Amino acid sequence: MTNSMQQDPAERSRLMRLIYRDWRPTLIGRWVGRFMIWWRDLGLPGGVTAVLEVRSRASGHASSVPLVGATLDGEQYLVSMLGPGSNWVKNVEDAHGKAVLRHGGRRPVHLVAVPLDQRAPILREYVRVASSGRKHLPVAVDAPLSEFQAIAERYPVYRIDQPKQDAQRFEGRD
Repeated sequence: MTNSMQQDPAERSRLMRLIYRDWRPTLIGRWVGRFMIWWRDLGLPGGVTAVLEVRSRASGHASSVPLVGATLDGEQYLVSMLGPGSNWVKNVEDAHGKAVLRHGGRRPVHLVAVPLDQRAPILREYVRVASSGRKHLPVAVDAPLSEFQAIAERYPVYRIDQPKQDAQRFEGRD
């Protein structure tokens, strides 16, 4: 079942409907995203928020999106709260995982899709740290792992590969 067949749980909120519709950011949502990128680029506190740059499959230019990262067992991950239809997910797939991550510096990374059967614990950690992102997943923060496994196919997860000496953990809250 794809996300397009179900309503985004975040759309239950009037405020969130101003920002997201049909698993996509609205014009206001895109403005909010640009503001978050600007905020991060100023070096102001962003908690777990990072900026992902990936080549746009449409224009060929760098496209930036603010994302929340999760760290689990020493590995870092990015989760698509809006599902597989997100532009950044399609761009990452088109770029074969090649991207740049801006979080306390700018560094090239390789994003590797996490297999479906390994996503549940990562999604659980993501929901714990991503206060804004958790609104899009129809699972409570304290839900059992089986509930996260049941929705895992609807939320792509990418492991961030990079040299160990360049690794930085996502810390704080958004």
